[in-house]
Amino acid sequence: MAVNKISSTLHFVTHSSSVGGHEGSANGHWVPNTDVYITDSGLVIKVELAGMKSENLEINVEGNRLRISGSRPDCCRAPKCSFLMMEINYGPFERLIELPAGYDLSQAKAAYLNGFLRIDVPVLVAHSKRTKVHVAGGN
Repeated sequence: MAVNKISSTLHFVTHSSSVGGHEGSANGHWVPNTDVYITDSGLVIKVELAGMKSENLEINVEGNRLRISGSRPDCCRAPKCSFLMMEINYGPFERLIELPAGYDLSQAKAAYLNGFLRIDVPVLVAHSKRTKVHVAGGN
């Protein structure tokens, strides 16, 4: 059974980039392919980043947003080559994903394996705190 892309926009997660789209932009930035899905334990973000080293990836949490950035080097091609086809993006990239309420980005865990960055974000656990409320005096 084949699984095909159904949409580049998601209803529960918004994503954007200040640096360009999938095809790149005039300043050379690109946006990696990304899947976001829900499991019983939380949210999974899977980013396709073949040819990278984990130390070249940067993941930052900004409120309810996750910013994934880095740079994929183009060190395998011969100098002075002429492309017949070029579909692989190189250079700096950024993916900004805004998550819905209910997920705890402070507890997110990331792993990079076989060209995929996987970030697991658990469901936010509400801690019930009991506090005593002082009643102001009167009669």
